[in-house]
Amino acid sequence: MTKIRVLLADDHAVIREGLQALLVGVGDIEVVGQAVDGLETVQMARELKPDVIVMDIAMPHLNGTEATRRVLEVCPDCRVLILSQHESCDHILDALWAGASGFLLKRDAGADLAEGIRAVRQWGAVLHPCAARTLLDAYLSCECADRRDSYEHLTDREREILILVAEGHTNQQIADLLHVSPKTVDGHRTSLMSKLDLHDRTEVVKYALRRKLIDL
Repeated sequence: MTKIRVLLADDHAVIREGLQALLVGVGDIEVVGQAVDGLETVQMARELKPDVIVMDIAMPHLNGTEATRRVLEVCPDCRVLILSQHESCDHILDALWAGASGFLLKRDAGADLAEGIRAVRQWGAVLHPCAARTLLDAYLSCECADRRDSYEHLTDREREILILVAEGHTNQQIADLLHVSPKTVDGHRTSLMSKLDLHDRTEVVKYALRRKLIDL
């Protein structure tokens, strides 16, 4: 029997270990790795080529939504199953627009996780009933109309730097993290702020919070 190869991505070790414990006895699922943030998730997806990534949304450096978008660029055959404590319309829609195949809630992970992994691998989609209800309510109230804004015109690197700036990192710290020069970081920072019509770091933080790119 070919096992479903799974990568777990969450910045909390206790959550990762708990999820691994839930899956240890599942015969058709094999956990092949654990990632601690969005950047590591993308790197491990590139190296391990997992079948399914169980992805948290609120992670440092690159959140789950952006990590999903980037993972599917480097590993298009992978399926991403979001496992989150958040169930707002914004979180669900952003994750699905980024390419996630499923959305489950952490509070029900024990009962739903293995079946959710199988579902996204075999059938391509799964939604927790609360998420499905949220999407239906949004559709019926026309909240699913065009949500795209200037954010969609940012490059992957600009989105990455936007999050890091909003998290409080300096240009030098971002340069060290991304292995580029501070001048390159400053160029991307200037560009993204121009595209989003933001004028200082405070506005960047407010924008990132509004877009649910970071948590307080």
